[in-house]
Amino acid sequence: MAFDWFVKKSPVHAGGVGMSKFLISCGGTGGHLSPGIALAEGLIARNHEIVLLISQKKVDARLIEKYAGFRFARVPGSGFSINPVGLLKFLISQCQGFLFCLRLVRKEKPDGIVGFGGFTSAAITLVGWLMRVPVALHESNRVPGLAVRTLGGFARRVYLPSGVRITSVRARHIRYVGMPVRQEICPWPQAKAREALGLDPSRTVLVVFGGSQGAGPLNTWIRASLPTLAAEGIQVYGVTGVGKGEAETIELPVNTGGTIKSIFVPFCDQVAALLSAADLVVSRAGSGSIAELIRCAAPAILVPFPQAADDHQRANAEHFERQGGGIVVDQSQLDGLRHEVFDIIFNDWLLRQFRSNLQRMDRANPLGQLLVDIEEVCAPKNEFPTGKPKPATA
Repeated sequence: MAFDWFVKKSPVHAGGVGMSKFLISCGGTGGHLSPGIALAEGLIARNHEIVLLISQKKVDARLIEKYAGFRFARVPGSGFSINPVGLLKFLISQCQGFLFCLRLVRKEKPDGIVGFGGFTSAAITLVGWLMRVPVALHESNRVPGLAVRTLGGFARRVYLPSGVRITSVRARHIRYVGMPVRQEICPWPQAKAREALGLDPSRTVLVVFGGSQGAGPLNTWIRASLPTLAAEGIQVYGVTGVGKGEAETIELPVNTGGTIKSIFVPFCDQVAALLSAADLVVSRAGSGSIAELIRCAAPAILVPFPQAADDHQRANAEHFERQGGGIVVDQSQLDGLRHEVFDIIFNDWLLRQFRSNLQRMDRANPLGQLLVDIEEVCAPKNEFPTGKPKPATA
């Protein structure tokens, strides 16, 4: 099958080559794809050429709609499973992915490969190692995923959250770097954000956000809680997830008179406006969602997904709570979630404390750190014999 069937050509780079070419493997979930896009934005700004490797899942297709100027390659693959049928599917798809990546690397001749974990990173990491292309892997969860734990030994650089260890990776290959976020994720003025979403700028706002794929238990909870929240004058903006409900607007009475509306959408591509509009967010605890909450200084109640691999969302959420960005509520305790929302959302002092802590957490510049180090790791040997980093370009 020809590569042109998989690779989306970019008019930006037609007929031209950047300083270096990178393959960025980042498909499968928003938590993998979003930092991949963030890194791609940074590399393109420094005059490099990129191809983003994504999965064939619908969520990836939806997330990339805003990035028509980028090049994408859809890599065969499926997630790991201990179920015999699922395991067979995983092995077959990974073999297909390996052959695809082998042809892609031979065709594109990249200077470096960067993987953000997940099943799309396995094949390209092995191909890069076999063909002696420098490979860097990034893990943003507090509990490293299977892909990074297994493949870390094949990488010249492994980026981890501060304090996290992988025993199979040599210490000299590890750097501690946070999760980069896309350029568009930045705080908005609250009133402007609410107007952009169709909300009343003068009313309190609760955002319920289950990540790029939605969260059924959070959707069920907010539907059951909606009349009580509306009665207290709280607007709700709920992102249900693709395939987990249709877009709708609901108006309900307020105790003090009148009505208040709540909005539900299956997908929101205005994440910065969404988080900036909120007084409080109820969210899953994926590393991507947490990075965006920090960037937009949005206080949150995190409800970790209990079936997440190695319970990594709980580790993410507990670290977020220790840093003072919000609190954690276990999914088994959703009956008490409404009480927690009322305790926080009307407590201006506590919300200010959370926001101040979130702004402190956002002082690092993970994208800048990644760009400089990746350029050094992947620099052609004959270009920088001293090992010094490449100079940045505007």
